[in-house]
Order: sequence, then structure tokens, then C-alpha cells
Amino acid sequence: MKVIKAKTAGFCFGVKRAVDTVYEQVEKCGGRQIYTYGPIIHNEEVVKDMERKGVTVLRSEEELDALEDGIVIIRSHGVEKRIYDKLNARGIGIVDATCPFVKKIHDIVSEQSAQGKYIVIIGNPEHPEVRGIRGWAGERACVIQNSDDAENFSPDKNEKICIVSQTTFNYNKFKDLVEIISEKSYYVSVLNTICNATKERQSEAESIAETVDAMIVIGDKHSSNTQKLFEICRKACNNTYYIQTLGDLDLNQLGSVETVGITAGASTPNNIIEEVQNNVRIIF
Repeated sequence: MKVIKAKTAGFCFGVKRAVDTVYEQVEKCGGRQIYTYGPIIHNEEVVKDMERKGVTVLRSEEELDALEDGIVIIRSHGVEKRIYDKLNARGIGIVDATCPFVKKIHDIVSEQSAQGKYIVIIGNPEHPEVRGIRGWAGERACVIQNSDDAENFSPDKNEKICIVSQTTFNYNKFKDLVEIISEKSYYVSVLNTICNATKERQSEAESIAETVDAMIVIGDKHSSNTQKLFEICRKACNNTYYIQTLGDLDLNQLGSVETVGITAGASTPNNIIEEVQNNVRIIF
């Protein structure tokens, strides 16, 4: 009987930095109201704890526009350039908790766009990180999520194209899409902006899933990187469970297995991972 927990499970650098930033601002705000523009990370438990400490989540741009004072913390996923411009023009305080790896992509697409290149962002167009990147890429840009999007992309053969990726995108899918796009132009530069921590997490999760009888993936249902982990693990292990907290897991389902693997998305707090791990061990 064995439980294997991934070494890479839990908060990544960018998420920890963003969460710590919010709690630091709560401590030193001097009575000013603290807001986050969107959930600071994709984890309901963390967001609820911040709300209990007085932090307000702005769920729309309309709510942002209604602010008259306070401090707005930019979420780890980053936002469009125009959001910074809007807040600065109105004198609203900004604390930037954008993940540095995401911020680097903003700089890349802004620079490459200024050089006349067409920007291709590989990722989920509805994800806040991708919307933020798109907002720094200028007018000549598009988002490609799947092979159909890539096949339908039709630039001029002489178009100079710069390809970047959402930091949490599946690396193998990224390579496949780049290959399709690269056949459409003579001038394609590819910048693999998938976070190293994401690649390591995906690789370790797949390795564990291939060797266990059951796999548990812990993370918020809205977390892109956790969804990717689940997809990868489910391909390697049919008996894979996607949960947000221990309450989502039916421990009876694990009663007949000999080995269980556990991994977690980059927005999953250690206390939730440990609770699942400890309770799984009890049944063995």
C-alpha cells in the first residue's frame, strides 16, 4: 500500500508571490479598501479567506469603473495595458501581483508588435492570462487554442509572425500547433513561454500516473493548469479523480487499490493537499 505525492504539487512561485502580496497589503493598507481585479488566483478557498479579511473581488470592469478610491491589486494572471492606463488616469492605487513570467510575455508581445510582427498567442482565449497578453499585443494578433484554429489561420506567406504561449498550456499540444502554423509562413519566430514549473509539474504528474492504480488531482475547477494536469493524468491512468477539497473525494472508491498518486495545481494551498494526503493514508 503506497501513496505518492508529487514534489511539484501546490503553489508555484508566481501564485505564492501574488497571495503573499494580498496579505501584505491587508496588513499595511492603513484603512484603505483592498480590491483584487478578478480572483487573485483560481482557488475558491484562498479567495474566501481573503474576503473574510476584508478584501473585495472586483468581478467585472463595470465594478472597476465604479471605484472612487482604494487599492487595486492586479491578479497573478495579469491584465490588459488599458486597465493600467484607466486606473492611473483616475488616480486609483495599483499594486501589481502579475506573475513575472506572465509579465515577461507582455513585454515580448509589446516589443515584437512594435517591430511589425503579427502576434500569435497559443492558449485559451477565455482565460484571463490570455486576455491580458492579448491586450499588450497590439491590433495585429490572434489567439489559437486547437488544431482547427491553427489550420484555419491564413497569414500571408511573407508575414512575419511571433508565436508565444499561455504559461500553463500543454507543452506537447504547443509543439503540435507550432508545427501547423510554421508551415504557413516563411518568417516564424517561436518563443516557448510555457512556465518551466508547469512543464515539470505536467511531466511529474504523468510519470506518477503511469505507475499507480489511482490518481488524485487537486485544484480549483476554474484552474487552467489543474485542468491540464487532469487531462494528462487521465490519459495515463483511467482511475483519475479531479477534486477541489477532500469533501469532493469518495474515499471508498480507493479501498481496493494498492497505490495512489497525488498531484495538485499551482493554485492549490498546501493545507488542502496535506488534508487529502493524510486522509488517503488512513484508509490504507
